[in-house]
Amino acid sequence: MPQRSIGAGLQIGRIRGIPIYLHASWIFIFALITYDLKTQFALRKPEWTSPELWALGVVTSLLFFGSVLFHELSHSVVAQHYKIRVVSITLFLFGGLARIGRDPAKAIQEFNIAVAGPLASFFLCGFFFALRFAFPHKEMLVAAADSLSLANLLLGGFNLLPGFPLDGGRIFRAIVWGVTKSHTRATKMAGTSGKMVAYTLIGGGVAYAIAISRWDAAVWPVLLGWFLLNAAQESVAQIAIRESLAGLRAADVMSSDVPTLGPEFSLEDYGAEVLRTGRRNHLVIAHDRLVGMMNVHTLNSVPRHEWAHTSVQAAMIPRKDILWATPEEPLLRLLERLLAADINQMPVVSNSTKDDESSAQIVGMITRDSILRVMQTRSEVGPIAQEK
Repeated sequence: MPQRSIGAGLQIGRIRGIPIYLHASWIFIFALITYDLKTQFALRKPEWTSPELWALGVVTSLLFFGSVLFHELSHSVVAQHYKIRVVSITLFLFGGLARIGRDPAKAIQEFNIAVAGPLASFFLCGFFFALRFAFPHKEMLVAAADSLSLANLLLGGFNLLPGFPLDGGRIFRAIVWGVTKSHTRATKMAGTSGKMVAYTLIGGGVAYAIAISRWDAAVWPVLLGWFLLNAAQESVAQIAIRESLAGLRAADVMSSDVPTLGPEFSLEDYGAEVLRTGRRNHLVIAHDRLVGMMNVHTLNSVPRHEWAHTSVQAAMIPRKDILWATPEEPLLRLLERLLAADINQMPVVSNSTKDDESSAQIVGMITRDSILRVMQTRSEVGPIAQEK
């Protein structure tokens, strides 16, 4: 499932420049799947020893998550083909998520990226199915291949459900997008479809548990339904954000009153200045040149007992590490950059590049808070411009 966002975890490697993470929840599902596979193998071959069963369970679980990773890499390779940056891939409780830097620009791109995952899973299903027949006398290999073939079939099939953000929901959105030429309308319809699939999973899981008088049977359908429901609601919320920021650029929201200070200030003096004025962000100027930026987050990263003996210059964000915005930059893209970099503010620079200090002209400062205030106001009043 390609996604716009996801929490980080433990990085275990990098493939095609994409960092691969394990979410903490992966440990739980890995242990559960390993135990379940061990139990199945024991029923199939009771003569196998416990160490053999556990070893086969662990290996098969690792290969299953390798299959999930292959599924996500398939999405990622196609996304990279369309020059869409893949930020990371994370394996977690419900499988895997590929975090991409932006939505596809065209419906056909969305379709191709989404369909790549299920096709990869069906390919692996066929591969493991053929493998069991290629080595029919290797019982452990056949047992593992059977489980992996079925798992990939279910993985590909489940992801084709038309519930956003599953691959099937993205395929559905791509089709609606192609027909209506409206990304907004397609996302709203896909989000509604996702909610319907989520409620069906939750309701079906509860009904099945009641029918067989086993409430534990409802756990996975309810958890999956809950996950899809939240993801679908998030997709609709993202559209609301897109609409509320439509037509706005950095110059519309930035504050042109940019506070400055000298690099010789101590952090204690800077803290006092912040308390006096309430200003959380300052540009550091030396001899009429920008040399860095200071903010409350940077201030708090230094132990308080060192403030009196530490200068702003020693603690500030140096000029070369400052991210810039231009007055013409669309506000939505700017917000995405702020979130991706996990920063709260960005200077707005006119007629300048980072490497051209002579023409550097700071014309304003923009913060997450200022963007959020605009979003709140426009959600109450209604957007000025709608996406066509």
